[in-house]
Amino acid sequence: MIPQNPALRRLLTRLLYATSALAIVTLALGATSAQFPSPQFPSPPPQHFAGILNDFTPSTVKGGPWEVRGKWTLDIDNATQTARFAADLTMETSDYGVTTGVVDPTNTATRSAHTHNIVAWNASLSSDTSHCSTYSPATTGPVIVVTGPAQILTGNGSPAPFQAMGNSTLWICLAGGTDVPYSNLSLQFVGPATGHFGTQYFHGVVVPQPNAHPIP
Repeated sequence: MIPQNPALRRLLTRLLYATSALAIVTLALGATSAQFPSPQFPSPPPQHFAGILNDFTPSTVKGGPWEVRGKWTLDIDNATQTARFAADLTMETSDYGVTTGVVDPTNTATRSAHTHNIVAWNASLSSDTSHCSTYSPATTGPVIVVTGPAQILTGNGSPAPFQAMGNSTLWICLAGGTDVPYSNLSLQFVGPATGHFGTQYFHGVVVPQPNAHPIP
C-alpha cells in the first residue's frame, strides 16, 4: 500500500532505491569473484616441465651438421591457456665436419662453438600434432602441443643474424607412454631460423620435477 503522506512516500522511495543499489553492487561483486581467483576458488597452478635437449642439425645447413645441447623449461598456465618456453643451447660442428673439411681436428676453433638463448613467453596451446615428432617405439600417451613466436632468439647473447628477417615460430610437443606420461620433447622451428637450425625436429627428454603439479 502506497502511503498518502508525501513525506512518507519520499522516504519509501529512498529506501527502495537504496535496496536496489545494494542488490546491484552485490551481484557485481559476485560476478567479479567468479572471474578472478579467490581463496575459495583458486586458479589451477601452472604446469612446470623441464629437461635436456640433445640432437643434431642436418648437414645441409651452413656449417652443419651442428651438435645441439642444452636445457629447456616449459610452464603452462591452464587458466589462460598460455605457455612460456625457454631453452639455453650450445652448438658446434660435429665430427662429420672433419670428413667434409669444415673442421680441422687439430684446431677446435674451427668447430665454431656458439650459444643460443630462446624464449617464447606468449605461446598458446594447440591440438595440431602435425608438427610433433614420431618415435620408435611409439609414444602412447596424451600429447601437449605449444606453439608461438620466439620473442628472444640470440646468437652469443645478441639477436641472431636471421632475426633481422623476422620472428620464427616454435612448435613444442611433449609426449610419453604408460609409465611416464610425458617423457619426450620435440622442438621444431618454422621461419627464418630454419636456415641455421633446419626444419627437422630436435629431440630431448623430460626430467621429472619434484614439485611439478599433475595435469588436471
